[in-house]
Amino acid sequence: MLVVGFGSGPLQANCYLLAEAAGGPCVVVDPGQEVAAPLATALEEHRLVPSALLATHGHPDHVASAAELSAEHGVPVHLHPADAPLYDGASVPLEPGAFAGLDIDVRHVPGHTPGSVVLGLRTAEGGRLALTGDTLFAGSIGRGDVAEAVRDLLAAFPDDTVVLPGHGPATTIGRERAGNPFLAGTGA
Repeated sequence: MLVVGFGSGPLQANCYLLAEAAGGPCVVVDPGQEVAAPLATALEEHRLVPSALLATHGHPDHVASAAELSAEHGVPVHLHPADAPLYDGASVPLEPGAFAGLDIDVRHVPGHTPGSVVLGLRTAEGGRLALTGDTLFAGSIGRGDVAEAVRDLLAAFPDDTVVLPGHGPATTIGRERAGNPFLAGTGA
């Protein structure tokens, strides 16, 4: 599986491209602010063609470029319906399914926004990924009052699951379960 990630915009929100391999269709996750140029470079470098745009939530740092990219590539923006009021463009409900040949699970984890989701998938090589948006970060969480929801999320994934957050570096579920100070006392 091919995973390409880069930060963009003033808040350095992470945008990810997911594909079975180079030279085929891909999914773009969280096309936020100022993402057009680095995205075009990554698409060209890996010979990828977007087949869908997925948003972990509707804040501008994660969807600001979505409408433009949707029009440019002729693909829909998938967003949880509870976050549709946060997004100015057209979107379709984000539901589990196969995007670019990838079976993506969608877990609704409201808190950071009403429609925050975590995208989970298995790689062909046997690994697991969780794209957590602004719900879970390396050493932090999106909002202190959602620690219980994050604990439930952690329970749904094995320790070796790689977490691709909305900001900052990647981590693993096991690392967050063991050492995230915001989850202390939650039984995570």
